[in-house]
Amino acid sequence: MITSMVYRATRALLSVPAVLLRSDSAKDAELLVLWHENAVLRRQLGGPARYEPADRLWLAALSSLIPRRHWNRIFPVTPGTLLAWHRRLVARKWDYTNRRRRTGRPPTAAAVRKLVVRLAKENPGWDHRRIQGELAQLGHPIASSTVWKILRAADVDPAPRRTGPSWRDFLASQAEAIIAADFFHIDTITGSRLYALAFLEHGSRQLHITGVTAPPTAQWATQQARNLTVDLGHRNEPLVYVLRDRDSKYTSSFDAVFEAEGIDVLLSAPRAPRMNAHCERVIGTIRREVLDHMLIMNEAHARQVLAAYQDHYNRHRPHRSRAQQPPAAQDPPAPRHGPNTRALLRTRILGGTINEYRYAA
Repeated sequence: MITSMVYRATRALLSVPAVLLRSDSAKDAELLVLWHENAVLRRQLGGPARYEPADRLWLAALSSLIPRRHWNRIFPVTPGTLLAWHRRLVARKWDYTNRRRRTGRPPTAAAVRKLVVRLAKENPGWDHRRIQGELAQLGHPIASSTVWKILRAADVDPAPRRTGPSWRDFLASQAEAIIAADFFHIDTITGSRLYALAFLEHGSRQLHITGVTAPPTAQWATQQARNLTVDLGHRNEPLVYVLRDRDSKYTSSFDAVFEAEGIDVLLSAPRAPRMNAHCERVIGTIRREVLDHMLIMNEAHARQVLAAYQDHYNRHRPHRSRAQQPPAAQDPPAPRHGPNTRALLRTRILGGTINEYRYAA
C-alpha cells in the first residue's frame, strides 16, 4: 500500500514539468533514465545490473513521460519487463493474502479447548450442553455449538456413545478377578523332564508355583488346585475366574475345586496360547532369568530354585504394569533427593544368578 502511494506521488511530481514544458519533458525524462541507469551500474560494478524495488518504481514512473517508440533506445530493460513491473506493483496493491483480516468470532483459547476435552473424557455421560454449563460455572462463557465443534475436532464421540468404561478400564477392572494357570517343563542335567504348575494373578501379578513333579497326573493337578485355594484365602478381593487351557490333566475334579469357592473356569481356545498371554509371558521370564542360566539336578533342586525365584518375583522384581513396583508391594518407596550417604547392599539370589539391591538401614 505504501509503495503504491509513493509510486503515484512520484508520477504526479514528474508530470508537472510535462505540463509546463511539454516539448522538453521527454528529453529530460530520458536524461533522468540514463542518469539512474548510470547510478545502478556504478553501484554494482563487476556484476550484472540488479534493480531494487526503488529502481523499478523510478523507471516505471519515468516511462509515462517518454514516448513508447523510444523505450528500446532509452530503458536498459525490455518493454515487457517494464510493463511486468507495473503489473506487479498494481497486483501488490490489491493483494490481501498476507494481511491479517480477522472476521467472525474470535478463536477459542487453547486452554479452554483442552478443558472441554478433559471434561468430556472424565465424564462420559455429559453431552456438549452439560459441558457448556460446567464451563460457565468455571468462568468460561462459551456457546454450546462451540463445545460441540471442539469435541468433534478432537474425535470425541457424543455422550451416549461415551457411556460405560473404555476397553482399557474394562480389562483393568476384570484383571483383579482373574487368575491364570499353565504347565511348563524343566529339563534336568540328566535329560529327564520335570513339570511345574504356575498360577498368575492378572491384577497384582502375584506368581504361585504350586509344585514340581515328573509325571503330572490329573490327581496331582487337582491337589495343586486345593493348595492354591488355601493360599488365596487371605485375599481382600475374591477371585471370579480361573483361566486355563484344554490340557487333559485339567479334569472335572480340578474345576470342581474352584467352583466350590465360587470361581468360574474359563477355557482358552484350542492352540491359542495368546489367550493366556500373561501366563505364557511369566513362564518365558522364568526361563530367561533363571532356568537358562542353571543346571537343574533333580526334582528337589527344581523346587528349591523355583521357590527362591517366586519369592524374588513377588517381593522385589519391578513390573511396568504396577508402576515398577513388585507384586507384593503395598506402597511405593519414598523418593530420595540428593546424594545418599548410606551404603548400597547387594543380595545374591541363587548363587548370584539374580541380584537384589537395597540401602543399608
